[in-house]
Amino acid sequence: MDNPSIITQVTNPKEEEILSCSQDKVSQCNLSLKKQRSRSIFSTLFCCFRDYNVETPSPNSTSVLPPLVEENGGLQKGDQMQVIPIPSPPAKYLLPEMTISDYGKKCVVIDLDETLVHSSFKPISNADFIVPVEIDGTIHQVYVLKRPHVDKFLQRMGDLFECVLFTASLAKYADPVADLLDRWGVFTARLFRESCVFHRGNYVKDLSRLGRELSKVVIVDNSPASYIFHPENAHRLNCSLTSRW
Repeated sequence: MDNPSIITQVTNPKEEEILSCSQDKVSQCNLSLKKQRSRSIFSTLFCCFRDYNVETPSPNSTSVLPPLVEENGGLQKGDQMQVIPIPSPPAKYLLPEMTISDYGKKCVVIDLDETLVHSSFKPISNADFIVPVEIDGTIHQVYVLKRPHVDKFLQRMGDLFECVLFTASLAKYADPVADLLDRWGVFTARLFRESCVFHRGNYVKDLSRLGRELSKVVIVDNSPASYIFHPENAHRLNCSLTSRW
C-alpha cells in the first residue's frame, strides 16, 4: 500500500482490549490482533461504512475481498460535553476565494460516504458505479450505490449554495467517484483525507480552515465525529431513515 501515513486506522476498542490482556496470553493476543489488522487492510481506503440492504450478487460470485465496515469512529464518552480546543486558523486556507457567482451564498460542506453514496468491495448487482482502485499494486473494483434522489439533491443544492465535497476517504477512491456522481459541476472544491485533522482517532473536518465565515458554513455529514470541532454548524444525516440504497 502507499505511504503508511495515508492508512492510519481509526481506534478499534477490540484492539485495545486485546492489548490489555495479561502477559501469559501475549502470543494469543498478538495472533488475534494480526487477524484484525489483516481484515482492515482494504477498509482503510474509506472513512466510514455500514451494512445496508442491497441486492446480493449472484451465487457464482468469487469475490474474496472483505466487506467495508469501518466507520469514522464514534464519539468517545463525554466528547459532546467537553469544549474541544480548535486549532488556530492556518496561514493558507483550504478553499480558494469565493467566485463572483457564489458571492453572498452560504457554504455547504457535504460528506461523501454514507451521505451521498454507499460503497463496498463486495460485488453489488445493482451498483450505480464500479470504480477501479489500485491498492498495493493490484486493481480492485469498488461497487458504489447512490443515495436515492441524490441527483436532484445535488442540482438543487448547487443552485442555492456554494457546495464543497469534504470526505475523510482517500482521493484515489473519492475523486473518481465524485467525477461520476457530480455530472453538473456542483462542487466548487473537493477536499480529501489530507485536509482533515486527526483527533482522538478520527478524521475531523475543521471548518475554521476553509476560509469562509463560520456563521455562513453548514456541514452535512452522517458522523458526529467528523464535525466535533463545530457541532453547531452541523446537520447530521440520519442513515437509519433510509432502509435501502
